[in-house]
Amino acid sequence: MKNFDFKNPTKIIFGKGQIDKLKEEVPENAKILMLYGGGSIKKNGIYEQVKTALEGFEVLEFGGIPANPEYSVLINALKVIKEENITFLLAVGGGSVIDGTKFLSSAALYEGDFPWEILSQKIPTQKGMPFGTVLTLPATGSEMNSGAVITRAETKEKLGMGGPGLFPAFSVLDPTVIHSIPSRQLVNGITDAFTHVLEQYMTYPSGASLQDRFAESILQTLIEVAPKVLNNPKDYTAASNFMWSCTMALNGLIQKGVPTDWAVHAMGHELTALHGIDHARTLAVIAPSHYKFNFETKKEKLAQYAERVWNITEGSLDHKASAAIDRTETFFQELGIKTRLSDYTKDYHGTAEEISKRFTDRGWLGLGEHQNLKPEDVEKIVKMSY
Repeated sequence: MKNFDFKNPTKIIFGKGQIDKLKEEVPENAKILMLYGGGSIKKNGIYEQVKTALEGFEVLEFGGIPANPEYSVLINALKVIKEENITFLLAVGGGSVIDGTKFLSSAALYEGDFPWEILSQKIPTQKGMPFGTVLTLPATGSEMNSGAVITRAETKEKLGMGGPGLFPAFSVLDPTVIHSIPSRQLVNGITDAFTHVLEQYMTYPSGASLQDRFAESILQTLIEVAPKVLNNPKDYTAASNFMWSCTMALNGLIQKGVPTDWAVHAMGHELTALHGIDHARTLAVIAPSHYKFNFETKKEKLAQYAERVWNITEGSLDHKASAAIDRTETFFQELGIKTRLSDYTKDYHGTAEEISKRFTDRGWLGLGEHQNLKPEDVEKIVKMSY
């Protein structure tokens, strides 16, 4: 197991009716900017619950943050923060709203003239404007980590950011919020969380037995609850396990002491930026090809995953490893996720070359747990996904 430091300061407030506790968590005399997405929270009752819980506070609102939070929209929110002297941000939404709020937390205190530099120059945020979250869509784990990904349509870029100053002060997780979530978004959430775990697990053996079993237990739980959540989102037990699995998949715990990959996400982000494909679906497109391309370096963990998660115990190590890739792709397909790029766009020719060029232009020296995947390897992997 590798050396590591671990600190996660986010307070989790989990369960039914916990939105009411907002008034106990928001700083006294805070001037709040409440941020949300397309307005679904006004249809499912969450908006009213939040507003009721915040009675007595000065609350301004900024809605319309899109999936894949858009830089130009967030800049408009940043103007509100500065013009109205906002002191606390509250994200009420899924990962996109929370990621957008993290950008605003950083940008509100950024001393430069062009906040996109936080992403383009990979400037870590040491201190941001304080914020909390009310999670409305389990998926990204953004409610309990310090990372975010922001899209800029003008340049067709999707870049990440982070830093110790971007942990939410608190996050309210009420599993009943999934009652009104469309099936497509639930499927995306399951796929996103599942792939988050794989990115931190599907590398090579590192002697971190407990971390491996943490990761495997999250994968097993997602496999178990997926059909229950999709068939009946009002199943509170299934919803609870789904929501907590998504949070645990990316709150920093399972990546400590182990090598991590994240090449699937790096390539997937580019597919979203270029073709507008849902984030989770880009991961399902890239992951099987990535594991096949890197089969020799990943086959020990792939075989372990086959045995412990999918109960594939017969055959050689190579056979089990290959079967694990196939079973993972089948799982995505059983959820209703298509796993080829050509299923999403007919304009895919040249995509691999463009993504490879972007990585070259950014000076990326290598992706993956060994940092040895070059742009030309990325091109091959993306082509395999066509």
